[in-house]
Amino acid sequence: MKFRLTHAIPLVVAVPLLAWAMPGGWAVITVDDLPERITAGQPVELAFMIRQHGMTPMEDLKPVVTARAGDRDVRAHAAPTGKPGHYAARLTMPREGDWRITIDSDFGDSRVTLLPLRAAAAGSRNGNGAPHVTPPWERGRQLFVAKGCVTCHVHRDIEGANAYPVGPDLTERRFAADYLAMYLADPSIRPPTGGNRMPDLGLSRAEITALVAFLNGDRAGR
Repeated sequence: MKFRLTHAIPLVVAVPLLAWAMPGGWAVITVDDLPERITAGQPVELAFMIRQHGMTPMEDLKPVVTARAGDRDVRAHAAPTGKPGHYAARLTMPREGDWRITIDSDFGDSRVTLLPLRAAAAGSRNGNGAPHVTPPWERGRQLFVAKGCVTCHVHRDIEGANAYPVGPDLTERRFAADYLAMYLADPSIRPPTGGNRMPDLGLSRAEITALVAFLNGDRAGR
């Protein structure tokens, strides 16, 4: 992806995708590296960061991670990783199926439930023999939740979005793709508006591509 800004793109389109001006006891949970698929019977590590009001790394918490599929659940306590505000937990899904993972931050009622992740048998592939690959729009939808955007923004393609009303409804908004990619990679390119600003989430190029596809409603190849 080329991160190119053209003259036709006004800065006003750069609405903060995560805004953090509301006071109070709440936090945003950001998953470091969301797996696209997990393997049943094999441990998977889920690492994440907890920021008060989306900005300040939170230490000395005791987060709990729970995965559920039907009548089965798996629970693990997350431990600090040594990086400020970062924790990690290891879980093993005992069987194939769609698992919903909830991360409880141990800070007030701040928690997030990820969109379902598929646990498949070892070596499982698509019908054409290729490894499973999540289309960009759907991957972006998963990341919108996992990266914490869901905490502050409404999006009708995601149930339960906007736990704290500090950001705009993004359902119908569309952005110049190059600018949006640049902004997600480096939010400092646009000054804060009204005290709200977006933190640098350290997104990878692949994560940015998927989020741009989702936010711009680009379902091509889904």
